[in-house]
Amino acid sequence: MEQSAPAHVEPASPPPRTVRMAPDERKKELVEKAADFFSEEGFDAGTRQLARQLGITQPLIYRYFASKEDLINEVYRKVYVSQWQDGWKQTICDRNRPLRARLQDFYCSYAPAIFNRRWMRIFFFAGLKGLDINTRYLARVRDELLIPISREMRAELGLECDLPITTAESELVWLMHGTVFYQGIREQIYRSVTAVDYDLALNSAIDMYLQKAPLLVSDAVARARAGITDPAPAGTCAAHFTV
Repeated sequence: MEQSAPAHVEPASPPPRTVRMAPDERKKELVEKAADFFSEEGFDAGTRQLARQLGITQPLIYRYFASKEDLINEVYRKVYVSQWQDGWKQTICDRNRPLRARLQDFYCSYAPAIFNRRWMRIFFFAGLKGLDINTRYLARVRDELLIPISREMRAELGLECDLPITTAESELVWLMHGTVFYQGIREQIYRSVTAVDYDLALNSAIDMYLQKAPLLVSDAVARARAGITDPAPAGTCAAHFTV
């Protein structure tokens, strides 16, 4: 009986070769993937778990980072520092335009930078873990954004002076900022909404601030000029979760 010829079998493909990368590129890749990892697993997750998820060895991570804390600092720079725009403060302080327009432009630029899953989750995981990511970022927000907004409000009202920003002024601008930030929490953390009307949220927060500021700021500046001190240091932000 005639036998049929065996079917042709393609030779097995060799396993893919590991792509060799320059040290700087490899480090950038590790930071990028570590940011995604920590945003999903939190900072209690260890580098052994990170290495296993990335398909690499744990010693490879420590070839580029002296410690887990060093890696977390690089994640902070990647997710928070690199997203920061010096133009935000310039927009806020441009007195050629009404303050409302400046605040609208600032928040329309700021909101997209922070309203994403990775940014929000890392921020909350860091706060729960007690890392200083929150402290460092909030201090920068206060010094480079919110105190300048308070000073621009004084100028808008014709009350410009060199006196320190009072607690009342600081709290009012934090309330505006917190209202904006909470929309990101609803969308990215609570997942209680599928989409947020950010234009409505931003404009409502700004309206609240602009409506309340004239009386409150006038009174606060008058009290400061009279030497009446605040009940708490101005500009404290340790108790705030807003960013």
